[in-house]
Amino acid sequence: MQIQPPLAQKISTDARSVTSQLNSSGLLRTQGLIGGRWSDASDGKTIKVYNPATGESIVDVACMGGKETKDAISAAYDAYGSWSKITAAERSKFLRKWYDLLMTHKEELAQLITLEQGKPLKESLGEINYGAGFIEFAAEEAKRIYGDIIPAPLSDRRLFVLKQPVGVVGAITPWNFPLAMITRKVGPALACGCTVVIKPSELTPLTALAAAELSIQAGIPAGVVNVVMGDAPDIGNALLTSPQVRKITFTGSTAVGKKLMAGSAETVKKVSLELGGNAPCIVFDDADLDVAVKGTLAAKFRNSGQTCVCANRILVQEGIYEKFANALLDAVQNMKVGDGFSEGVVQGPLINEAAVKKVDSLIHDATSKGAKVILGGKRHSLGFTFYEPTIIGDVNSEMLLSREEAFGPVAPLLRFKTEEDAIRIANDTNAGLGSYVFTNSIQRSWRVAEALEYGLVGVNEGVISTEVAPFGGFKQSGLGREGSKYGMDEYLEIKYVCLGNMSKA
Repeated sequence: MQIQPPLAQKISTDARSVTSQLNSSGLLRTQGLIGGRWSDASDGKTIKVYNPATGESIVDVACMGGKETKDAISAAYDAYGSWSKITAAERSKFLRKWYDLLMTHKEELAQLITLEQGKPLKESLGEINYGAGFIEFAAEEAKRIYGDIIPAPLSDRRLFVLKQPVGVVGAITPWNFPLAMITRKVGPALACGCTVVIKPSELTPLTALAAAELSIQAGIPAGVVNVVMGDAPDIGNALLTSPQVRKITFTGSTAVGKKLMAGSAETVKKVSLELGGNAPCIVFDDADLDVAVKGTLAAKFRNSGQTCVCANRILVQEGIYEKFANALLDAVQNMKVGDGFSEGVVQGPLINEAAVKKVDSLIHDATSKGAKVILGGKRHSLGFTFYEPTIIGDVNSEMLLSREEAFGPVAPLLRFKTEEDAIRIANDTNAGLGSYVFTNSIQRSWRVAEALEYGLVGVNEGVISTEVAPFGGFKQSGLGREGSKYGMDEYLEIKYVCLGNMSKA
């Protein structure tokens, strides 16, 4: 189904107006950044970046590959020698200036995110605040990378521990949070003294390029931040095989994460992986219904369900199931769907046609096995990649909707009887990233939070990510942590130094 002409014309006009404004501001970049210079692909190839709300091309950007990535690695390696040697206080000042510029230009950056990714403008503004927060936190934490003194077993020795930057970092980021997934990697990397080669998603490279432009304006030296985009396998292979790249940090699918982990083994790189999730949202009989519905809405439908910590399975205790389902229905059916620049819109399009087909296939599998569509369950009348906010009842753990990450606006409801049942169902997955619990019992909240095999647990809250807390998963949801003081350690090596013969003058 195609979008109706009047609305299509309105969206296109808004998009073109925004594109023109961004171009005038100097933030709409189409070339990669290598060694402080904006560069085309060596063979002149380009790829189109599309607006998912209209299907129209926004701009053509350089389509880079292995050659350009090797150049970027060389630039990062050369810059590492000086960047790692300047004081932590100096690096902190550079990062603080970058943060200030991100916040100064937050409206333009938010428009850019909505343009290329589709999320509502209000959510995009929220992402700028969230993403810039990682740069601010890193600026502060740069001055707190402490070593240690160890009491020596012998009187003539002194033992101490240094923390030093790991080196050049390859940062591979996804399309669902075009700014925040970059800043929460690059912020701590730079704070620790590392240099970076960023590979943003080819679906949403424009935000990354704009952020890189602001890093230049902040005075961060050439070669410290580099950006290449285009041929993902070719770029990834160059990062993996280079002995000069000492760490890979990746956010994305579990399948790709496994390949990167295997590829990093050849040069024994340090690896951080934030992979797929299958988040349970557990609503107990004793939950505050209003709090549970509000939290579930936030956990499930933010970014049209396209986040790795989205509530993928909503487990509802049988005593409150009908009340909760009805209350959720009342809330969801009032959600306004549309292009992200329109007033009052809370759900934008899915990123592309493949995402729509995946959601359709999961719903078809569930309904063929006995699940019931309570609301939605099909493409939105707006056409393109818009999808109706959907609630599916009578879902069970055998359905693909419970086993795979939907990455769409679909809320599957599963019944459970006891607390033990809820924990068993929730943990019955290879994933272990985000999870949510709604209960008014303090004792139960502790028991369940401790029993859940997940890196993140939100109790009576649906939005829990913050730069000051560690973000990461158990099991096949990844390795390492991002954000907080724990995320800094991912970019550091620990060196032990022993000084002998200290008793002699």
